[in-house]
Amino acid sequence: MDGSTKGAPAPTTGSPSPRTAVTFPRVLAAEWTKLTGLRSSLWLALGTVLGAASVAYALGMFVRPGDGRSGASLLVSGYVLAQLGFLVLGMLIGTTEYSTGTFRATFTAVPRRLPVLAAQLVVTAASAFVVAVVALLASYLVTIAQRSGDGPGIDLTDGPTARVLGGFVLYQTGVALLGLGIGALVRRATAALVAGVVLLVVLDQVLATNPGRAADTARALLPGVGARLLYDDARLVAVDVTSLGPHLGPWGAGLVLGLWSCGLLVLAGYRLRHHDVA
Repeated sequence: MDGSTKGAPAPTTGSPSPRTAVTFPRVLAAEWTKLTGLRSSLWLALGTVLGAASVAYALGMFVRPGDGRSGASLLVSGYVLAQLGFLVLGMLIGTTEYSTGTFRATFTAVPRRLPVLAAQLVVTAASAFVVAVVALLASYLVTIAQRSGDGPGIDLTDGPTARVLGGFVLYQTGVALLGLGIGALVRRATAALVAGVVLLVVLDQVLATNPGRAADTARALLPGVGARLLYDDARLVAVDVTSLGPHLGPWGAGLVLGLWSCGLLVLAGYRLRHHDVA
C-alpha cells in the first residue's frame, strides 16, 4: 500500500444538488398534486358548478318579459349557494396539511414555510378561477331556452354585462382566497368553516335585520359586500337608495373583499413564520 488516494471518491460539498433543491415551482407542483389527489376536491368542484347552474335554471323558470331582470344577472344568480363551495375550497387547501399531519413533512422539506403558503395561494386562485368560469358556462347552457325569444339576452360586448360576468369570477376567487386565509390561520377545518360562514353570511344577515346607519356601514365593511361585483346597474341603484352606509360601487366593494383576503393571508403568514406549526 502506497497511501495513494487515486481511487478515493471526491469530497462532497454542503450545497444541495440542483435536482433536489427546493424551488418555488417544485413547491407549487407539490401543492397542486395534493389538491388534485383529494377526491373530495373534485366532488366539491362538481357540486359547486351544479349548485350555481341549478339555481340559475330554477330562477329562470320564473323570468317573464318586462320584469327587469338582465340575462347576466340570471347567469350569476346562483352565486349565493356557489360561494359556500368556493369558501370550502379555500379552507380545504388551507387546513388539509394540519388535519392529515403532513405539515411536518412539508415544512421539513420547505423550512422557510412561506413558499408553501404562497403556492397554496396560487393553487387556490387558479382552481377557483377555473371552477367559476365552468360554473358560468354551465349556467349559460342550462338557461338558453329561458333566454330565447322575449327572455333576457346576453350581449358580451355590453360593458355592464361583461362586468357582472367578470365580477362573478372575481368574487368567487376572492371568496376562495378568504377561505384559504381563514383555514391557514385557524388550521382546524370545522372551526375555519364556522368562522368563514359567520363572517361571509351570518353577520351580514343579522345586520340586515336591523338596518340603520351603523348596521349598514358595518355591512359595507364585511367581505360579503364584494357580491356587489355581480349586481347589475338597476340592483346597484336599489341598494344605494335603501342603504344608509357608504356607497362603494362594485369595484369598491370588491376592494373590501380583497383587503379581507389579503389581511387574513398576511396574518396566516405571520403565524406560520413566527410560531410553532404544531
